[in-house]
Amino acid sequence: MSFSSDRPPLRALLLGALFLLAATAPARASALPDVSRLPRSFSQCPGFFAGQRPPALAPRQRLRELCYDSFAVLHSGDTRTPLFVAQRLSRDTVGGLRRQKSDRFFADARLPRSERAELEDYKRSGYSRGHMAPSGDMSSEAAMAQSFSLANMVPQSMRHNSGAWARIEEDTRRYVQRARGDVFVITGAVFAADAPRIGVNGVQVPSHLFKLVYDSQTQRAWAHWQANRDEERAGPPISYQELVRRTGTQWLPQQALQH
Repeated sequence: MSFSSDRPPLRALLLGALFLLAATAPARASALPDVSRLPRSFSQCPGFFAGQRPPALAPRQRLRELCYDSFAVLHSGDTRTPLFVAQRLSRDTVGGLRRQKSDRFFADARLPRSERAELEDYKRSGYSRGHMAPSGDMSSEAAMAQSFSLANMVPQSMRHNSGAWARIEEDTRRYVQRARGDVFVITGAVFAADAPRIGVNGVQVPSHLFKLVYDSQTQRAWAHWQANRDEERAGPPISYQELVRRTGTQWLPQQALQH
């Protein structure tokens, strides 16, 4: 007597499972953006800066310029973080995208391993991976995926990142949505001489963060200055001149400011 079954044989089930694994592996890999062909010089993405002129920081070793679709980064191989990130925002481009489930943090392969942070550095460090160019500012899915580059991150107090700093980012977006022209934003990190480091690669923790906002239509500029600590609160901004005094850097070209 013979019996028939509607269930597929075990061999067919195994082959089907292998096919599904092969088919889904490339999709998982493609979740990480390919930034290898993006420009590596501010001269190739000058539009992120007011007057198309990047700020001139005091010379130091192991600085690298990186361009992304919606922001530019000056990265330090000594701190293994950005020193600043520049954006050009407008009401037509800012925000409006939901974070994609496929968005993943990644190390930018354009940076040498000896100069960059790795995912493991942040694990169990007590600090969050704090975006300098916020993912919420991005105008395309590709730009949002790129914003999760570790070259766009600093070790940030977790409560500060989700609290006062998040409110400053949201307030900046609201301002951009009301502005009549382009708004240039520079977000920077300030490091103390004895700044702590995290991870095997010694990623340096900034003592302060700032967000400089410049309205090209009104030629007004101001900055949010924040200590990188849990108890920090969002207070009134400081003047551009005060930011220059505290950092020792002219962040905007002189002709961009009101006279």
